[in-house]
Amino acid sequence: MVPTAPLPDTEPPHSASARRWLGRAGLSWLLVALTGQMIFALYVTATHGREWLTGRGLRGGPVQGQIPGEILTNGLYALHMLFAVIIIVGGAAQLWPALRRHRPALHRWLGRTYMLAAAILSVGGIALILLRGTVGSTLMHVGISLNGLVILACAGMAWMRARQRRFDAHRRWALRLFLAVSGVWFFRIMFMLWMLIFRAPVGFDPQTFSGPLPETLSFAQFLLPLAVLELYFRAMDRGGSVMRLGVAGLLTVLALLTAGGILGAVMGMWLPRL
Repeated sequence: MVPTAPLPDTEPPHSASARRWLGRAGLSWLLVALTGQMIFALYVTATHGREWLTGRGLRGGPVQGQIPGEILTNGLYALHMLFAVIIIVGGAAQLWPALRRHRPALHRWLGRTYMLAAAILSVGGIALILLRGTVGSTLMHVGISLNGLVILACAGMAWMRARQRRFDAHRRWALRLFLAVSGVWFFRIMFMLWMLIFRAPVGFDPQTFSGPLPETLSFAQFLLPLAVLELYFRAMDRGGSVMRLGVAGLLTVLALLTAGGILGAVMGMWLPRL
């Protein structure tokens, strides 16, 4: 989350200072999130990638996501995980301002690849839910599928605004796409932060992974980040000093919570499976 509009010449000094603090807070959260996503990408590559390339599960167990005889859904799952890694790395590259300024052609081609991968990822995820199903309740499946539809909508709008050469609007839709695509990552971070706080399976059944917690997170994983982003945009565009500093404080707290969730995911979910 970085400022997407130039600083007005008539803006009072105190408001301009608040804008800078808001931009710094947004950048701080973004750096924390990108660090966590890179760790997640390494985890997916080290576990799923190694399993699918060798055909052997970790510690003698079954290969994750592979069901004998189901060629179609096994292939969809493999592509789903592959595109997840591509999107994480590609998203970080697209948010790098220097690439956009100094290598615009590369930025455009990476952007097209990113949007295509996002569309394939979302369609593949919805197809896997419909064809194979997943853990949790029907409401949880609805939330995850809705996340996929939001990804498609954001990708379409980002592409359309770029074609119209409305680059400020394009960047905003690209940020919305980045957050929507990160839904599966946000789910894990929010869940592990919850587990760090309560140290027990509160709000869900650990056997079936159903209950109010996973059902809520299946919607919060994309709606909450998108809501915070819209608040950020509003503060940047029309907010006064108080609103900008308030949103900056909120983003600072969210950066700390995100770091806590990442630490919980690394120690409780990813590192033990390597």
